[in-house]
Amino acid sequence: MEFEAYCVKCKEKKIAKDGTIKETTNGRKMAQGVCPTCGTKMTRFLKKDEAK
Repeated sequence: MEFEAYCVKCKEKKIAKDGTIKETTNGRKMAQGVCPTCGTKMTRFLKKDEAK
């Protein structure tokens, strides 16, 4: 899964690679992947209609 997220280390939005959908402890869905440039973990919370 590919998604756009903000990389804190690079300080810009990028397309994350190796993305997976996970669920937080309180039930929110999030997409988590890796920055293609620096390898930092990137996370983006999903809307209810995006989490399918």
